[in-house]
Amino acid sequence: MNRTTARAATITQAPINPTASEAAPDPAGPVFEIDDVSKRYSSVTALDRVSLSVRPGEFVTLLGPSGSGKTTLLKIIAGATRPTSGRLLLGGRDITHEPPGTRGIGMVFQNFALMPHMSVFENIAFPLHIRKVPKDEIRKRVTEALELIQLPAVMDRKPRELSGGQQQRVAIARCLVYRPPIILMDEPLGALDKKLREQMQYEIKRLHDDLGLTIIFVTHDQEEALTMSDRICLMDGGRICEMGAPADIYSAPKTAFAADFFGAINVFPGRRSAGQDGDDIIRNDDLGAIRIAGSLAPFKDSAGLHWMVRPERIRLLEERQTEDNAFDAIVVDRILFGGLTRLIVRVGSATLTLAQLTGSSAFVGKGDRIRIGWPADATVPLTSD
Repeated sequence: MNRTTARAATITQAPINPTASEAAPDPAGPVFEIDDVSKRYSSVTALDRVSLSVRPGEFVTLLGPSGSGKTTLLKIIAGATRPTSGRLLLGGRDITHEPPGTRGIGMVFQNFALMPHMSVFENIAFPLHIRKVPKDEIRKRVTEALELIQLPAVMDRKPRELSGGQQQRVAIARCLVYRPPIILMDEPLGALDKKLREQMQYEIKRLHDDLGLTIIFVTHDQEEALTMSDRICLMDGGRICEMGAPADIYSAPKTAFAADFFGAINVFPGRRSAGQDGDDIIRNDDLGAIRIAGSLAPFKDSAGLHWMVRPERIRLLEERQTEDNAFDAIVVDRILFGGLTRLIVRVGSATLTLAQLTGSSAFVGKGDRIRIGWPADATVPLTSD
C-alpha cells in the first residue's frame, strides 16, 4: 500500500462515534436523490420538476448557461433556498426542510471563504470544533487532511500568505476533514488562471479517485465538465435537457442545444428521407443527401430534425479516396489552435469546420480546392427539443 492509498484509507474509515452528518449512506442505493424538485418565484419558474440520483463515489457536474437553473438547484441542495415542491433525500433521509447546518453536506466556494484571522490549521479544524470533536481527534484529522492536499508545511500560515491554488486546496481540506457524505463545489476554479485551473482540476480528480468522494460540481465551462465528470447533467430553462457520460454527451448528443453548447460548429437542419438503397438518410438543402449509421425511426417526422458532424471526424481525402459522405470544398480560412489546425471550408453555400492534428497532412491554404469526407457513423441526428 503506497502513502497516498494509506492516507486515503485512514481518512475515509468510519469515525469514532460519528455524528449524523458523518454517518455512511447505504452503499446499495444512491447517496443523494433529487425527487421532482421545482422552484417558482411568482410567475417565473427557475426549476421545473428536476430529478437526479447521485451514486456513492460519483462525480456529477451540473452544467449549463447562465439562467439554466444550476445555481438555484445547488442552493436548494445546500439548504440556502427552499424548493416550491419536491424533496431531497440524503442517504435515504428526507432533508428537504432541514436547515443547512444539520444536513452535513460539504461546500467548496469559488471565493474559498477562508477566515483571514485564522491559520490554515485553524481554518481546517473549524468545522470539527463546531461538531465538538475531541482535540486529539481534531489534530489527527487536520494532519491527515493536510497530507492529502500535500500542504503539511503551511499549517501555521494565514490564508493571505498562500497562493490561489493553495487556498483552494485548504478550502477542500476543510470539507474533507469532517467526512461529509457529499461535497458541493460551486465553480471552485473560476477565480484561477488557466494553468492553475488545470492543475487544480487534476488535484480535485486525484482526491476524488483516491478517497471515493461523492461530488456535485457546478460549472459553466464545458471543457472542465468533460475533463472531470463521471456524468454531466446539462441544464437549460430550469430543466435537465440531457444527462450522460462525457464521451457520450460530446460525441453523440441527443439535442441540437447540447451539440451547440459543447461546441459543435457543424450543426445543420435536415429532413428525413430515403436513399436509393432504401436506407434512411438526411437531406440538407445545401449539401444534399447525408448518410447516417442506423435508422431515423425515433424521429417521427422532420419537424425539428437537425444533424451534426464533429470537426475532428471530417478528414481530407486524397485522390481516389472516398467516404460515405464526400464533398468538393474550397478552403476559406486556416486557424492554428496549438496542436490542432482548423480549416474553414465552403461546400456550395454551406460552411464546415475541420479539425486536424497540426502537421499531420499536406499544407492547404486559403482558396485551395480540396475534397473532404466523413463516415456515416459520424453523422449524428439531433432534435431541436
